[in-house]
Amino acid sequence: MQSTSPRFRKNAVEALADSELQSALRHVRSNFIEKRAKAVAALPEFDALRDVGRQIKDHTLAHLDLYLEEYEAKVTAAGGHVHWAETGADACQIVLDICRRVNARTVTKGKSMVSEEIGLNAFLEEHAIVPVETDLGEYIIQLRGEHPSHIIAPAVHVTQRQVEADFRRVHTHLDPARNLDEPTTLLGEARAVLRDRYFQADVGITGANFLIAETGTSVIVTNEGNGDLTQILPRVHIVLASLEKVTPTLEDAAQILRLLARSATGQDMSVYTTLSTGPRRAADPDGPDEYHVILLDNGRSAMLGSEYQEMLRCIRCGACMNHCPVYHSIGGHAYGWVYPGPMGAVLTPSLIGVEQAGHLPNASTFCGRCEAVCPMRIPLPKMMRHWREREFERNLTPATTRYGLSLWAFLAKRPALYRLAARIAAGGLGWLGGGKGGFRALPLAGGWTRHRDLPAPEGRTFQDLWKQKQRDGGRMPQ
Repeated sequence: MQSTSPRFRKNAVEALADSELQSALRHVRSNFIEKRAKAVAALPEFDALRDVGRQIKDHTLAHLDLYLEEYEAKVTAAGGHVHWAETGADACQIVLDICRRVNARTVTKGKSMVSEEIGLNAFLEEHAIVPVETDLGEYIIQLRGEHPSHIIAPAVHVTQRQVEADFRRVHTHLDPARNLDEPTTLLGEARAVLRDRYFQADVGITGANFLIAETGTSVIVTNEGNGDLTQILPRVHIVLASLEKVTPTLEDAAQILRLLARSATGQDMSVYTTLSTGPRRAADPDGPDEYHVILLDNGRSAMLGSEYQEMLRCIRCGACMNHCPVYHSIGGHAYGWVYPGPMGAVLTPSLIGVEQAGHLPNASTFCGRCEAVCPMRIPLPKMMRHWREREFERNLTPATTRYGLSLWAFLAKRPALYRLAARIAAGGLGWLGGGKGGFRALPLAGGWTRHRDLPAPEGRTFQDLWKQKQRDGGRMPQ
């Protein structure tokens, strides 16, 4: 998909002014956080499981080549086919080749962020193949011509009123006078419309939460059962997944599954956990005639061995964005690409380049909530700082920021001069703001004072107070 990350600041301003979006985002701030907290509190060993999950992922990434080879061998032995895609364009072409060979005209899709990453829907439409999203959230945003704003709740930015309007606009074959006032009626209508699409599809495409090297199995978790219908009913099932989804054993996947739903939606487990191994066998009552797995790199291998390797531990639970104050304010679309929130601020520059996504790592208060709740203990703030360093090194930060940091560095390397400058600045600002309590406007601080007052310094600098404390035997002066 086309990235709008370079215009992140403008996107954020528009998001803050969008009243419908702000109304929808209230559900993220309340529902996800509370449900996760309850689920975690009910599992005393949750933090120990986080350590286990991190160890499993670190071990796998350290031996990724071996596990990928083993996975390919097991898929092949089960009658399936593995395709290697270096880029998104390669993956799209592989899907198209399979669809053309079986004369597919309609494709159903279980939710797959990788398919969003490579722009698969638009590519298939360009080649006269109709993709149909079967996850309810994905179906809603497909009707709206949008991309997901959240990795597990793709339509979290849409209000019920907007969904009703979209259904009436698109489902013109249904009674115009029908009642769509309740969420259950909206759900029932979507279910009925999608039911026909499942039977029309020639190919089903799903993502994968795990790829099991031990057995050649793909694992997906859903709450709607759409993944099962997508892969069982069509003649061909295509699994589209990135390289880091491989996991050594079923036991390893089971351990991480105990973390996934609790972190994502506050459930003990998702409603459906579906395991698929190869095409239908002679004794199977259902299933596809062909089973294909497309393993996508698209920049992941370049992250191995780098300061961003730990990002490959991500299991796409969305906990980081659910707890992020920045995401709560602007939603996912402002980030301008597939992956929003703190995880997107690290992953997006890794995949499309800091030149395209250099603004995103700056969209953080560094409060640390994302790292605190991450089930894989990914140090997201540390990696965002690394990207800020890369952005600065390449002169991609605004000139005012670079000059300001250069001035600060010059002073910081000269402690006596730094202390003198701090006294002059604090004293001058204190004098200018005397009696007012703060500034409503200040040169070079417009980004702050446009939205809030800037307090005026009072008294001496911290360093002067600390020095006096040392002289007074450890008592801090008032």
